[in-house]
Amino acid sequence: LAHHVRHAIPGLRVIGITGSQGKTTTKDMLYSILKAEGETVAAQGSFNNDLGVPLTILRCSETTKFCIAEMGARHGGDILALTKIANPDVGAVLKVGNAHIGEFGSQEKIAATKGELIAGLKSGATAILGTYDRFTPAMQIPSGVKKITFGEGHDCTVRAADIEFRGGYAHFDLVTPEAREAVELRVIGLHQIANALAAAAIAYALGVPTGHISSALSTHESASKWRMEIHEGSEMLLINDAYNANPESMESALRTLVLLTQERGGRSWAFLGTMHELGVNSPEMHRGIGELAAELGVDHLVSIGAPDYLRDLPTSSTTTHYFDSVSATLPLLRELEAGDVILVKASRAERLEDLAKEIEDRWSALESEKDEGENA
Repeated sequence: LAHHVRHAIPGLRVIGITGSQGKTTTKDMLYSILKAEGETVAAQGSFNNDLGVPLTILRCSETTKFCIAEMGARHGGDILALTKIANPDVGAVLKVGNAHIGEFGSQEKIAATKGELIAGLKSGATAILGTYDRFTPAMQIPSGVKKITFGEGHDCTVRAADIEFRGGYAHFDLVTPEAREAVELRVIGLHQIANALAAAAIAYALGVPTGHISSALSTHESASKWRMEIHEGSEMLLINDAYNANPESMESALRTLVLLTQERGGRSWAFLGTMHELGVNSPEMHRGIGELAAELGVDHLVSIGAPDYLRDLPTSSTTTHYFDSVSATLPLLRELEAGDVILVKASRAERLEDLAKEIEDRWSALESEKDEGENA
């Protein structure tokens, strides 16, 4: 039914987005760009499977100009099936990483599955490829399909230049074959540059002027819950990234934590829970994130139910803590003080959003006590 609707709407342009990380953020950014160009439908939440993609297409009407479909996979062949349903005009692969490697067994198999989107494009379509791993740029482009790359290298079709990081936000010049325009992102983290460039490359492929793209990216704010959400209270900063976790997104979040801490002058706290679906390499991948935290100089590394983060850590200035559960960490929260920056991150099943809420509730209680004291 969705396949029928997709072809029954005259002039409808369908965009398929896949990748090991960044799909939802890129989709949200692209929606901010395209909604100003015409009626746009985008996947809700993470509607990215054999139910979510058809449901997204079925929200389109006869006046819809753009439809953005997010495409995920658990097994080989999943994305090819979604591509046959949606028949995208533009297909974008963001990055091949380690998310769901426990299901697939290797990055090579993940790459083959993500590449199904590109292989399924019809003549006249456009393939958008990221340059942030070794697999994506090498994907084979079908005959008659145009190729656009994005990244930070000078050979990319759409790229970022003159990158700066201020107050937790990336500033850069967006360079396309058409123009060069300044972008000031309002979503936290340097890793958001890749997502912004992916959205920009897709929009450019659809004929959106570079000036319109840069303006929309500079006003876009996060629309998805618990993804690098920033909260302030009691002169502290909380990064709530409790929605999901894999080694790549963990690295991005830790680097953002350290940069923000350097700007604010306090201490960095990383409350980390288990990363799921990593298969037999899970212990080593968790240990690698612990090593990275130590190398980056995170002041306090707090492992919740995931002891491998702390296994065989090199000698460093990082103070480590281990707790079996979120509730067991609560006494440690009394050690947080003004100037500190706190990251809360794990796979969704770990429910670390409960810890983030506990921190915010404590801030509210402290503010109330302060107000009562001033009014006494």
